[in-house]
Amino acid sequence: MSTSPTLAAIPQPKEDEEYNKICEEHNRLIESLPKGHGWMVKHLYNYNGFWLKQENVKNNMLLHTYFKSEPTDIVLASFMKSGTTWLKALMFSTISRDHYTFSDHYLLENSPQSTFPLIDFECYPISEFTNLPAPRLFATHYAYTLLPKCMTSCKLVYVCRDPKDVLISKWIFMNKLRSKDLPPLTLNEAFELFCNGVSEYGPFWEHVLSYWRASMESPDKIFFLKYEDLKMQPKVVLRNLAVFMGKPFTMEEEEKGVVDEIVKLCSFEFLSNLDVNKKGSLKVDSIVELENQVFLRKGEIGDWKNYLNQEMKERIDRISDAKMKGSGVILGARV
Repeated sequence: MSTSPTLAAIPQPKEDEEYNKICEEHNRLIESLPKGHGWMVKHLYNYNGFWLKQENVKNNMLLHTYFKSEPTDIVLASFMKSGTTWLKALMFSTISRDHYTFSDHYLLENSPQSTFPLIDFECYPISEFTNLPAPRLFATHYAYTLLPKCMTSCKLVYVCRDPKDVLISKWIFMNKLRSKDLPPLTLNEAFELFCNGVSEYGPFWEHVLSYWRASMESPDKIFFLKYEDLKMQPKVVLRNLAVFMGKPFTMEEEEKGVVDEIVKLCSFEFLSNLDVNKKGSLKVDSIVELENQVFLRKGEIGDWKNYLNQEMKERIDRISDAKMKGSGVILGARV
């Protein structure tokens, strides 16, 4: 069962020749990459088709060099603000259900964010991850095509969400994290950037398609789900997720109401009212510390209606239709 280390607890890289070589290569590469406007920082860089912060480009290069996957690894992948926090809670509670009671559960005192190391930040030597017991749980916002090839042996869970809700949730979230040296990002600015594919880890549609196509090729390795389906039928999705992760619920557990208890424990309403998620904070790397409450805002379907006008709504829907045409993916609920 995976323990729950925060990235701050993982040692930083030792100065070695290979690491320094990658840093030098990264510095040269950054000078040549196309630049775009960032949502949290001033600039993003287009790296192999996706927009990343400078440090995420470096980390991706390091990840390809140092990360060694295990067949038992389980990776939660998503575009930012697609329901990751909820999935972390559900997946962790399902995998670790033999180790906690519902009256003395890890999530009662700790943020769901702490259950999965986010491999998008620099957290080396990566060999420290070998100390985690199986199955190791990781999270990432990288597109599938940016992951190291070794991770094709892992089990990946990907959650996608209506891009209109993603846009609004991400805009609000990123403004909270945005550098104080920069003016607030307006909704109109965020909307244009999002539609043009320029946002952290974007373009959104190519991100979704990268995992969808991979899931079509390897359905036994990639569990592709929609946030809206999880919201409407959490117990059905959770049962399927448990099977995929290799730990299906037994008949005895079903009769005892374990599925119901996990769904209740991990619900937005319950988690958002815990003291740890109202007052606590989490170090996401050696520098950045975030309040836990920023990860739990509303979790609603269709909150975009409170922000986007009809013209904005129709433009995003047209882009979605064009991008997803022929793929079999229908994003969100068209209302």
